Amino acid sequence: MTGHSDRRPNPDELLRRVQAEERRKQRGRLKVFLGYAPRVGKSLRMFDEGRRRKSRGQDVVVAALQDRVTENVSELVRGFEVIPAAAGAINLAAVFRRNPQVCLIDELAYDNPRGSRNAERWQDVEEILDHGIAVITAINLQHIREQQDAVEAVTGKRAAQSVPTAFLHAAEEIEVVDATPESVMGEARTLAELRELALLLAADVVDRQLREYLDSHGVSAGWGTQERILVCLTPRSNAAEMLASGQRNARRFHGALLAVSVEQPGIGAADQERLQRHLALAREMGAEVHCLKSADFAEAILAFAHEQRITQLFLGHSLRARSPVERLIHAAEDFDVRLFPHPEVK
Repeated sequence: MTGHSDRRPNPDELLRRVQAEERRKQRGRLKVFLGYAPRVGKSLRMFDEGRRRKSRGQDVVVAALQDRVTENVSELVRGFEVIPAAAGAINLAAVFRRNPQVCLIDELAYDNPRGSRNAERWQDVEEILDHGIAVITAINLQHIREQQDAVEAVTGKRAAQSVPTAFLHAAEEIEVVDATPESVMGEARTLAELRELALLLAADVVDRQLREYLDSHGVSAGWGTQERILVCLTPRSNAAEMLASGQRNARRFHGALLAVSVEQPGIGAADQERLQRHLALAREMGAEVHCLKSADFAEAILAFAHEQRITQLFLGHSLRARSPVERLIHAAEDFDVRLFPHPEVK
């Protein structure tokens, strides 16, 4: 079922768009080289990009290097000004004093030493971008936080450091570093699966960029590069069936699976325990899980679905409680609604 309504931006939403556009103009541009496996050459590509920009007259400095610099990278670093680290972390004060046009930052997934200004290097990069300095950086798929379960399922290994996907969503450019099969160590099928994951992640980032651009210009679009399936979980949902169906659809269309719950006041201990089991199952099945706080279930779901560009909404319902479901069906505009009846829980 699909519902439609005449949705116009309210003053708060218009203000958010204006503020987001102003922040975007003041913020430095971020480019990320994404490797799908170690040794595909992402760092070499990053430094080569810096060299090209420097040759075009841009002021480029290096703010972070790998702990172990290979001979090839060492050759590319020559000719760049390198801002030395401070106590094992990026020297932010020195970067801000120097105020270059572009910073090259290697080994993005890096935990700063205890006592540093920020716990993780990607947070340092956020500060540099907020100062209007462009950043070019590099990272492997295994270090993307929300991709680690999928990568572990393919490789049997899990990286210790990670960077949230939300950081990549702020990138103006993301480039998957491809490589010939003979230049990368690993089993061909494993590499192919990792490459597909990296390409899907890059496509999602590009999709978000396009939609943010359309939003900022007041343009509504009901399409995207991927299916985005949202499973709404409550204590009484038939969670296993809903999540299994959502997972099948997400895999079939190379889409994204999300699960959401809305905090309900006065929920009993048994219902709370049941909901937590549902959310744990969602995480086990690879869903991106969100917990919302709102007194209005339908309004919270609608706002979240619009923000996340959902294409399919899965809802549980019973004969005893239909009003929120009816409101969602009536108000839904750019996504399909699928209903899953569930038995009453005593």
